Formats: sequence, C-alpha cells, structure tokens
Amino acid sequence: MAKKTTPKKQKSIEETLWESANKLRGSVESAEYKHVVLGLIFLKFASDKFEARRAELIADGKEKYVEMKEFYNQSNVFYLAETSRWSYIIKNAKQDDIALKIDTALHQIEKNNPSLKGALPDNYFSRLQLDKSKLASLLDTINKIDTQADKAQDIVGRVYEYFLSKFALAEGKGKGEFYTPKSIVNLIAEMIEPYKGIIYDPACGSGGMFVQSIKFIESHHGNKQEVSIYGQEYTNTTYKLAKMNLAIRGIAANLGEKAADTFGQDQHPDLKADYIMANPPFNQKDWRAETELVDDPRWMGYEVPPKSNANYGWILNMVSKLSDNGVAGFILANGALSGGGEEYKIRRKLIENNLVEAIVILPRNMFYTTDISVTLWILNKNKLTHHTNIGDEERKYRNRENEILFIDLRRWGSEYEKKFIELTPGDVKKVAENYHNWQQTDWKNTYKDVPEYCQSVHFDTIAENDFSLVPSKYIQFVDGDSGIDFDTEMKRIQGDFKELLQEEKQSQEQLINAFKTLGYEL
Repeated sequence: MAKKTTPKKQKSIEETLWESANKLRGSVESAEYKHVVLGLIFLKFASDKFEARRAELIADGKEKYVEMKEFYNQSNVFYLAETSRWSYIIKNAKQDDIALKIDTALHQIEKNNPSLKGALPDNYFSRLQLDKSKLASLLDTINKIDTQADKAQDIVGRVYEYFLSKFALAEGKGKGEFYTPKSIVNLIAEMIEPYKGIIYDPACGSGGMFVQSIKFIESHHGNKQEVSIYGQEYTNTTYKLAKMNLAIRGIAANLGEKAADTFGQDQHPDLKADYIMANPPFNQKDWRAETELVDDPRWMGYEVPPKSNANYGWILNMVSKLSDNGVAGFILANGALSGGGEEYKIRRKLIENNLVEAIVILPRNMFYTTDISVTLWILNKNKLTHHTNIGDEERKYRNRENEILFIDLRRWGSEYEKKFIELTPGDVKKVAENYHNWQQTDWKNTYKDVPEYCQSVHFDTIAENDFSLVPSKYIQFVDGDSGIDFDTEMKRIQGDFKELLQEEKQSQEQLINAFKTLGYEL
C-alpha cells in the first residue's frame, strides 16, 4: 500500500513576501528596509487601483480623461504619472538605475496627490545602495500580488499589518515603538467602542489604533464616514508609516502638518475627542525642562506632571482633549498605578473627579520592546450616559459614578513566536462583554465579581487604600498568598537574590583570605 503523503502547507501571501523581503537584510538594517518594502507595497497597491479606474474610464467612453487627476481623485484613487506606475517599474526592474526610478516614482505620486504629503519614503532606494538582483527579486514577488483580486479580504491591508508586526519583532527591544500588538489594540477598541465621532491618538505610531477603530465600525455595520480621525506622531519615519498605512485603507486622517512632539508642539490644541486610544512611550524621562510647560492649559488645575516621568503628562493631555461624554483607553507602565508626589495628587484628583472607570492589568511579554506587565486604563467623562446606542443595541446604564472596575489578565493569553503572549479573540470578547455588563443595568445584567479576575470597587474602599489603583489590592484571591502585585514582588525577589550573591561573594573572599593567612597558596 502506497504511503500517504501529507500535502505541504501552502505559504500565505504575507509569508512569501516576507521571505523575499528578508533577503535584503544582509545589506540593510530592518529599521531602514521596512520603509523600502512598505513603500513598494504601497506603490503596487496605488498602481492597481489607478489601472482599475483607468480601465473604467475607457470602458465608459471617457478615454480623453484618463490623464486628468480629477477623474481619479473623485473616486478616492491616487493619480499616477506614467513613470510612477508599477508597470513602468517592472519594465525597468533589471536596469542599473532602478533604485532611482523607484525614488522618483514615489516622489511624483506625493507631488501629484496632496493628501499624501509627507507620507512616502524619501530617497531610501538610492541612498541605501540596495543589491540590484535582490531588489529585482523582491519586485518580482510583489508583482505577483493582485491587490484588487478580493477587496473584501483587504489583501494589501493584511500584508501591511503583517509586515509592521514582523518588523517590530525584528527590531526588538528599545526599538519597534511604531507598533502596538494587535490583540491590545483590539481589546481597547472592543471596550471603548469608537462607533461615531472624533477619534484621537496623541502618540499614534503607525496608525494601528485608527485601523482597528474602522474595523470595529465595519464589524458593527456602522458608517466610517461618521468618524473623524486626529493623531500626532513624534518620529518622522513613523509618521510616514502611519500616513501610508491609512492611505492604503482609504482612511482620511489629520495627523498634523508634520511629525512633532505632542507636548512641545501640540498639533491639535483645540481638539475635543469622543474617543482616545493610545499607547504612549512608557516612563518617558526628561520629557520637559524644569521650567517648561509649567503653565500649560492641559494640566487644567491638576498638579504639573513631574519632568522625571511623562506618564501623568500623557494622562492629563488626554483628559484635556476629551469631550463632555468622551472616553479614553490607553496603555501605561504599572508604576503609574501607585506612587507618591505629584503623581499621587493627580491620580487622587482623577479618582475624586470620577474619571477613572476601569483598570485592566495585562499579561507580561505582550510587547516586543519590553517584557513587563502593563496596564490598560479606561477614563470616562460621563459614566452614566456614554455609549447609549451601539449599532442596534440600546444600553441603559446603572450608576457606576463612584465605582471602578478592576480586571486582572496576568494569567491570560496564548504564546506565539515562542516568547510573546497575545490575547486571543475569545479573550478579548470575554473581557469586553464583562466590562459592558458591569456598565449596564437592564441589558443582560450578568456582571458578577469573580475572584482572581474582576472586582467592582467603591470610591470609599479606594480612598481607604490611599488612592492606589493596583488591582491586586482589591481583587479577591482564592489563595490568600496570591493577593500580591507580581511585578513588585519580582523586583523584591531579584533584589534579595542580588544581595545573596553579594554575600556569597564576600564569604568566598573571606575564606580565601583566611587560607592565605594560614600560608596556603590558592
């Protein structure tokens, strides 16, 4: 009997592309070549859309208009001059000056389409002196993708997301800040439900929060035309990634005139947002000089955030941008949950003003840039009326004005890439449902406090705990010894271990000296 052969698993478009792109790594750092690869993917996508629209015009008997920008822009298609089209690039793929031709093509596209101003890679191909044969091979691989084959599948969006994730992994710790892991973005979107209105991200990275907001709207049969997107990004190359990411998906956004520091050059000073989604830099030091931003209106009568750590600067920036019924979901390092000084005074006033709605502590190893456990904060300017109508669901809210929901997810999630943790779609759905059940009274009324998972805590109890927001102070544990802050405890254990090693070293030195005193040579 013939032995059965197991069919080989077919590689996805994303995997095939990544393997081809990875061949450039020998000569170019990933921080650089991500702009090369993503620029080419954008060029292929823009060309495919252009050619499809051009064919439409010809089919409609409007051949004389095929080189007029207006007939493309009115259909949300970028106009491409002949030397900017993918067909021209492929025709010249083996030429010695192909890098220059690609740079010129991207420059022309940006020049002909004002909405792309500052979005596309600038002279990367010529400057990096890429290996011509490897670049030609990459062009050939990208050429095989028909970005228009299945519009419902958002092929180019999938590819772009996959590449952002892989580049963030490749760049590792201390880098990769342009990308927030997808499961965290999904959790924020499902909890705060950015359905319609103004969405803002003060540290928008490559724009993942905005992309997921639009996906949330589409999955709930909403209208993405009913949202306006505003963001800001400090790093110029990341600013370009975000503009490209949004352009690929046809998402209009105001990311400011340029890449700029949110604190020093606020691009949206008068903005009032209905939803804020953010993953600002963790524990940012020296974010302002001693005398800078002391009288900034964003502090709104709160204490001035300490210059040694920007966490509470980010919080107050977001609070100042919220509309009267606005809600914010953002990630911070766990240190912001407790601590003294100005941070304590700000945190206490936030709690006293009934702004803090939920605190969700996440598993360790979710980020590519750090292995610490971090916290998702939900702030709500109006706990009673927010989200009264999401899609077809009308929700009535009970008075949670004096309560905060604490959720502990440190033992949740699944492993991937052998060393990282992500929340599964099932995890995200369960947490979001639990949070919304806690908010409501007459919808399903199924919320209950669950030991080692969630606890609704009254203001008085939080005040008794000196306004600490550490979840383990409030969530009940079946095992009494488990009611600890694991990160704090780990630091204590590491400190103890370091002391033990030091004592051991001192004992060995004393023993050696004793033998030497007795005349032994060691």
